[in-house]
Amino acid sequence: MQLVFATNNSNKIKEVQALIPDHIKLLSLEAIGCYEDIPETQNTIEGNAIQKATYIKEKYGYDCFADDTGLEVEVLNGQPGVFSARYAGEQRSAEDNMTKLLMEMQNKTNRNAQFKTVVALHLNNKQYTFTGICEGEIIENKQGGNGFGYDPIFKPKGFKETFAEMELSLKNKIGHRGKAISQLVGLLNSKN
Repeated sequence: MQLVFATNNSNKIKEVQALIPDHIKLLSLEAIGCYEDIPETQNTIEGNAIQKATYIKEKYGYDCFADDTGLEVEVLNGQPGVFSARYAGEQRSAEDNMTKLLMEMQNKTNRNAQFKTVVALHLNNKQYTFTGICEGEIIENKQGGNGFGYDPIFKPKGFKETFAEMELSLKNKIGHRGKAISQLVGLLNSKN
């Protein structure tokens, strides 16, 4: 089985490839000749995931899945949420995003947050969605060099280290994307 993963983020591809069974060949956007920016104009994480998967299915004809992830901070009413990648501007800089978030969190005692990933799958002319959530907190200073995005400032509930301090295998097991992808894999295995 071949499936397109509708992302250009090599970190996401690496993370997801580690979770997908060997009988499923993951194709990147580059592999199918898609070099344009896929629109993400929805106002929800689920909406963006569906929009990206639908775009690839309609324009390129491949069965595919796409994900969208947001960091939802309780004291900021769920922000940055759907705007997580562009929180500090269109340049999509993880450093700038973390700096802005840490500034906004100064003097806040409630540091609860959660990562939410929604995966949208188009398979055999049917659409499915899967949601993974990982609860945790925003720490005060960046820690760790692994991962990407907000990983250096997010500590999952029940752990002493941030996502950026964890081995990828542990992050995949407890993390939001891993939870959503394992639901996707369950469905794919049931169809195989």
